[in-house]
Amino acid sequence: MSVVLRFIAALWAALFLGGFAGLALAADQASAARAQERGTHQAYEAHLPDDLATAPELCAKLDCAAVFPGAVSFSARKGQPPYVEAYGPAKAGEAHGPLLGYVMLSTDITDTPAYSGKPVVTLIGMDREGRYVGVKVLKHSEPILLLGIPEAALVNFNHQYVGKSVRDKIEVGPSRPEEQVLGVDAISGATVTVIAQNQVMQLSSSAVARQVGLIAPVHREPLKAIEAGTRYSWEQLIKLGAVQRLQVRPEQVGLDRASEPFIELWFGDLNHPDLGRSLLGATGYENLRSRLKAHEQAFFIIRTAGAESFKGSGFVRGGIYDRVQVRQGAESFTFRDLDYLNLYGLEAAGAPGYTESAIFIIRAPSFSAAYPWKLAFLGNRVDRATGQRSFANFEAKYWLPAELMQGGRPEVEEDEAPWRRVWKARAPGIAAFIVLLLAVTLVYALRERLTRRATHRNKWPVNLFKYSAWALSIAFVGFGVMAQPSITQVLTWFHSLLFQWTWSLFLSDPFIFVFWIFIILTVFLFGRGLFCGWMCPFGSLSEALYKVGGRLGLKRWQRRVPQAVHDKLKWLKYGIFFGLLAVSMVSMSTAEMLAEVEPFKTTFLVGILHRAWPYGLFVCTLLGVSLFVERPYCKYICPLGAALAMPSTFRWFGLRRKMDCNSCKACAVGCGAQAIDAAGRIDHRECLHCLDCMVLYTDTAGCPPLAKERKRRERDGLLITPIGRDGYFIPLTPVAPELPAKVAQGPDPRMPTEPQQPPHKADATGLRWLLLELRDHLWPWSPQSLRGPRALLLAGVAFALAASVAWVLAATGRLSGPALILWWFGWSVYEVLIRLQGRRYVKDGPWWQANYRRASVMDMLSYVGFKNLLLGACLFLLLKAMGVLLP
Repeated sequence: MSVVLRFIAALWAALFLGGFAGLALAADQASAARAQERGTHQAYEAHLPDDLATAPELCAKLDCAAVFPGAVSFSARKGQPPYVEAYGPAKAGEAHGPLLGYVMLSTDITDTPAYSGKPVVTLIGMDREGRYVGVKVLKHSEPILLLGIPEAALVNFNHQYVGKSVRDKIEVGPSRPEEQVLGVDAISGATVTVIAQNQVMQLSSSAVARQVGLIAPVHREPLKAIEAGTRYSWEQLIKLGAVQRLQVRPEQVGLDRASEPFIELWFGDLNHPDLGRSLLGATGYENLRSRLKAHEQAFFIIRTAGAESFKGSGFVRGGIYDRVQVRQGAESFTFRDLDYLNLYGLEAAGAPGYTESAIFIIRAPSFSAAYPWKLAFLGNRVDRATGQRSFANFEAKYWLPAELMQGGRPEVEEDEAPWRRVWKARAPGIAAFIVLLLAVTLVYALRERLTRRATHRNKWPVNLFKYSAWALSIAFVGFGVMAQPSITQVLTWFHSLLFQWTWSLFLSDPFIFVFWIFIILTVFLFGRGLFCGWMCPFGSLSEALYKVGGRLGLKRWQRRVPQAVHDKLKWLKYGIFFGLLAVSMVSMSTAEMLAEVEPFKTTFLVGILHRAWPYGLFVCTLLGVSLFVERPYCKYICPLGAALAMPSTFRWFGLRRKMDCNSCKACAVGCGAQAIDAAGRIDHRECLHCLDCMVLYTDTAGCPPLAKERKRRERDGLLITPIGRDGYFIPLTPVAPELPAKVAQGPDPRMPTEPQQPPHKADATGLRWLLLELRDHLWPWSPQSLRGPRALLLAGVAFALAASVAWVLAATGRLSGPALILWWFGWSVYEVLIRLQGRRYVKDGPWWQANYRRASVMDMLSYVGFKNLLLGACLFLLLKAMGVLLP
């Protein structure tokens, strides 16, 4: 009766919690539906006017009144970078009312990318005192704000700026009054997005505030030149760094690749006497200085290639040169017609020919030629998929050589990168997290010492550490710092590697960044089991529920999935992973939506109560099933587990086995992950490292072969010696253990598959072994496969030629990155097939050892996929570095 009561109580608790969550989720769904009707997701990939970046009347294209309450009219774009003046009601006879403040479009000023790699287009209102009065997101490309987190969260985040000042030092996170830092609350699960948005807000508003005088310019010491009377040639100026190049390729602005750059500019300082005389000649330099006031600075620009004008096709008398800008620190300097002088020629020997030239004068006293500055070319980038134009700027840095200045270059305190501030602000938590990961790694590395102290009946020496890791993973990693890794990060990193890698994006979430370093290292050392079995927050939660269910009296209903069914279901997660990877190559946003097969976002990042009911029901179902089946999600659905399982094929260190394991089923029966087959072999792709088999390995009472030998020794009065590394009693005189014929003739459970030594490598050593190793990786054919089906052989020759031609075309700039990836994928599929015909073996353990074994289909998929991913990534990045790969 008590067992029945415990079961009813547990079931009632589960139903109560599930019902409560269901009610909350139903309410949340209704709220979400109402929000959807109001157009909550209207900013995701919204279509903006094609001429938004160039239209003089910005507020004719956008609803500027939405970010500036009380304004009734707006000016045309002014200044550089552009902004709009907001006016109140006009009196009779007035063209417009009093000036209330300013409106700016973020992409007119900065193209800071968010997590998607694209900027969040934002309209910002600021009053005459520098206070934010309104913020509106016009367009974003963040999939997590489409499905995982409502756009209302971003709206609420931006609303925190209203009332704050452009003069305030605002950071994402808690306020720090002692440092005069105002904090704004982050969006759980979208840390990188809001850090980028905070940077956009401050860069945009401060750029306009400096133009209109709300922020005082920075004072910099003027240049103190060392005048040696040296005349430099053009080549010497380049080597010295006194002239710099800014080149923009057509593909960088969304045009077709061409041999000619979109524009190529050379520029340099004309304030240093030696440089000025070298470039302009003595007469030209003296003439220039006579036209400048004491605080005014000058530099030159020439266009040496490309048909695009740096002066701008729309320039008129009295207007602004809107294609070039100088930036120093947080200040931007633009040029009008009165700031322009003709450059009639360059006197430096070897100077190139040019098709456009100018001398620009910087009249602001805050600029100093002694400090670093950047030349920015401002333009538009065309999205090749949609045809839409977006703001883009291309910069090149300039700093006078130290040897040309008295006392060398001055010390410069640049604004700290946002990701650095995040790391500093969360330093204690990051340090604690790193200590936790190191401690878990150390404990696991010493697992053999732990398991020898445990027995089948008393596993607490192991479980104490494992259960502690679960608790910390759930509470601290999952719900605390919300560092649950996700397959979306794998897809995002894969795309960033192929298209645009930005370190700052990934460093903006330090816990995820550190966690992935841990995952990558431990996967290759031990396999995926240390992360999946010990440190994955959702996996730990699922396993904990299974253990709690057993304690509550549900043990009699807890069942293993039949092995035959398990052996089929375990492949599902690999299909999900490859499906998501394939979809992501077509549409990253669609892949993000399909990645909701992961319950992590709902459980830890957003919360069950903040999502529509289907997501909550999915999580509750998975956790409910976990009461009766051990880790069902981890074993059959998790695409992240599948992604980590493939490199686990090549882990360096596995769990110990002995020959008797091929006939003893004790470990297989007790394996919750069902990763031990009938022959006693461990599939390290499925193993979750519970270490139960390692406990049995040295347990003289729990391990049947050891128990049998122990009883025999006790009966015969023989010495009970310790257990050796081979899993047997250490003999008094060194001899090999005597094995029953059935055991000796059975498969070797110490290898995941049958050992296999390639004949051509049997006696190879030194350089010959290295050459054969290289041939094995690059040449998939063998004598057996060459004698195989002719159709397969011909297909291989065709694929090999096509893949080689694809790389050549990519190297010459005539094939795009996605097309190259498609060809490389096709070759990889063929390579798997042909290797299964003749070179059906892989290595077990470190690559420099020669522990070969027969490859299963999954072994070969993992080997070829991982090998070609590394080769392809190296070649791909090389082509990108050479600048020859089409986007």
